Formats: sequence, structure tokens, C-alpha cells
Amino acid sequence: MNKDYFFCGVGGSGMLPLAMIVQAQGNRIAGSDRALDQGRTPDKFDWLRAHGVALHPQDGSGVASPDQIVVATGAVEDTVPDIGAANRVGATIKTRPQLLSELFNAAPTSIGVAGTSGKSTITGMVAWILDQAGRQPTVVNGAVMKNFADADHPFASALVGGPDLFVAEVDESDGSIARYDPTVAVVSNISLDHKSMEELRDLFGGFVARATTAVLNLDNPETAALAQTLPTGKAITFALGEEEADLSAHDLNPLPTGMSFELRVRGEAPRPVVLNVPGAHNVANALAALGAVKALGVSVDDAVAALTSFAGIRRRLEVVGTQNGVTVIDDFAHNPDKIAATLKTLHAFDGRLLILFQPHGFGPLKLMRAEFIEGFAGLMREHDVLLMPEPVYYGGTTDRSVGSEDIAAGVRAEGRQAEALATRADCGDRIVEIAQPGDRVVVMGARDDSLSSFAAELLARF
Repeated sequence: MNKDYFFCGVGGSGMLPLAMIVQAQGNRIAGSDRALDQGRTPDKFDWLRAHGVALHPQDGSGVASPDQIVVATGAVEDTVPDIGAANRVGATIKTRPQLLSELFNAAPTSIGVAGTSGKSTITGMVAWILDQAGRQPTVVNGAVMKNFADADHPFASALVGGPDLFVAEVDESDGSIARYDPTVAVVSNISLDHKSMEELRDLFGGFVARATTAVLNLDNPETAALAQTLPTGKAITFALGEEEADLSAHDLNPLPTGMSFELRVRGEAPRPVVLNVPGAHNVANALAALGAVKALGVSVDDAVAALTSFAGIRRRLEVVGTQNGVTVIDDFAHNPDKIAATLKTLHAFDGRLLILFQPHGFGPLKLMRAEFIEGFAGLMREHDVLLMPEPVYYGGTTDRSVGSEDIAAGVRAEGRQAEALATRADCGDRIVEIAQPGDRVVVMGARDDSLSSFAAELLARF
């Protein structure tokens, strides 16, 4: 039976794909978004309108019936006008994780991709392999999958497939990972990000325990420890250069546009693999994806063939362009692990890095202050420059005691160049002022779609 869904924050990277899948199941979709009200990312909202999504201001006016199901991104607060309206009219309220987990758990076969880093890329790799193998997966990702993006689907963070196989990126930051009951549980790595290590161990441990098969990374101490707790035959393990793993990568070689390596699968002859996405972290992501599809019976040869044409994920080390010798790269890196992976990958090749890092909130800066400082100072080279605007702040009662200058000062104290400026525009001006041919400008940050527009505008100034 068709239902009326109202998505509060419908343009968000996690909400838009979910809305598209719910719509494909025959339901009516409406929604609101703060970015729409502020005039940000108009192309995205034009696209939603063209695809039958009724858009409303985020003032509660779009929620008028008790028959509507109102979907909220995370915290369900009465101060959000749409939620207040839903409570007044008696509409059903669901969080995004609640709705996604219901759809996920209803599928006969499911792959849940979890971990601190690499989730979106692994999910995209799994989606592409299963699609190429004719398995018709339905996929919800947190980022745009380039292989599925075209003129009609520029925001391809979802893939509408059949009802029998559901693949989803699963988030631990809000604890919602506890809702998912996967056939295959992939955990790429576990490290400090949003919660304490004790909470993370409980959440990931439960996630893996509920699965039929777990795909785990032996290179990460936490996931390796998790593998030790499982009964024989339940885990498929992967690692870089670790002979004991079920899937391992050897002889890694950086290429200008990707990586080559030798894949060893336990009990099988080695195979050469070439990826069109750069960095050792993407080799690890590929191993995780291979383990996931292996658990569903996809042949390793078919999976490897698909991986060679995997085009990557939007905003994951995405080259925006080069102008007058300066290259601009758009990247989602926002926690210490992701930043480290990006810097290591870029330093495989020559050239100074001008790093614009826009923190996605004051909370993460306070929680991981030491790790941010250590990560930048340890991986930046002598001539690299870090520039940081103040964190994204949309109002509220957030503790703002640790800001960007605290990180920049810590990095300077370790002998590297770092500046904190008031706004992102100021950082852009400073980059244009100091950039030279051969430099690579990296625009880093999460939870702000306008970063991509900013990167494109920056390129045009060189």
C-alpha cells in the first residue's frame, strides 16, 4: 500500500538515497531541507523536484496529516518545526537509521558495511561488483558512486535494484549499527572517531555476532581482536601483506591514477589486480569488498574484473582539475584516520600540499584534538601548509572551547606550517596568494555539500 513519507533534511547525503529507494517501492515522497531554505546546492533540489519529490520550507508547513511518516536525520527534537508539526497532527516519526534498518532487515540477503573509515568506498565497490555480476542489488550509500552517476542520476548515492539483496553503509557514530541484522557484516577498521573505544567494541561486536559471515581486517588491532572471538568458519579475513589472512595484497605499487598489487586468496593462485583509485587504503577497501561478495558466492575472477572498472566515490580524493600548474583535489577526509590515508596517498608523488581542512564540528575537535595535531604534524612535509577555517556551526548548545586555532597552534609547535583563519573564504584567498605551479590544493571536510562548489571555484582562480 502506498504511503506518504516526509523527509526532514531530504537533500542530505544519507537521506536522499533512502528517499529514492522508498519512492521506488511505490510510496509518495515530500521533504524539506535547511540548505534549500538557505539557497545552497540548488541543482540538487531542482533534481529532486524533477523526480517527483514535493519540497517545502523547513517550517512545519509540509507536515499536515496523521497519515504521513516523518523521517528525521538523527536527533528527533521538537525544536525542529517539522517534528513539532508531526507531534501536533499525530504523524508517525521515524529516524533515518530506524527506516533504513527496517528496509535492510526485510531483505532475505544483506551486506552491512561498517567501520571508522572506508565505508562508502567499500559499499560502492560491493555495489559495482554485484551489479556487474547480475545480482541486482539495492544499495544505500553515504556518497555518490561514480559508476552509477549519469546525466539523469547525478546524485547516485543509491541504487534501486531488486528486493532480495540489500547493501548499506552502516553508521556507528549514532549507535544505530545496533539495529542491523546483516547476512554479511563488513568491518573495515575500528578507531576513535565519535564514541569511546569501549562503546565501539560493544557496537561492532554485536554487529558481527548477529551476522552469518563477518569480513574483518587483520591489519587493524581492534578488528583483528574481533576475529579472534568468532567461531571457525564465520570470519573472512583480509590484510595487506599478511599471509595468514584469507585475502591478502602484496607488492603494492602506486600508479598515477591508481594502484597495482598481487592478490592472494587462500588456496588459489595469485592474481594481478589494477585499481583506478589511488592509495594503499583503497587496496584494503578492495580486499574488504572481495571478501563480502565472496561470502555470497561471486567468483573472485568476476569480482576482480569488476574492480578494475570501479570509478571511485565522489569527494574521495577526487581531482577537480589542474590550472596553471596547480591541481585542486576534493576530499571527504575529516577524522585522523581518513586524513592520514589522504596525506600518505598524495605524498607518494612529488609536490607541495596546500591543505584546507574545514572541521565538521566543534565536538570532534575537542574529542580528537591530540590526534588531529599528531596526524597533521606527523604526515605533513616541511613545505606543506595547513589552513583551517572555524568548524561548521549551525547553532545550538555545542561546546565551542576548542577551535581551529588550537589545532593549528599545535601543528606549528611541532614544526609544520599551519594557519587558522576566520572563514573558508579567507582560507581560499590565502591559498590563491601562496599557490605556485606544481602545488596540489586539497579541500578536506565532511557534512557540507558546498565544499565541492568551493573547490571548483578555487580552481577557476588559478
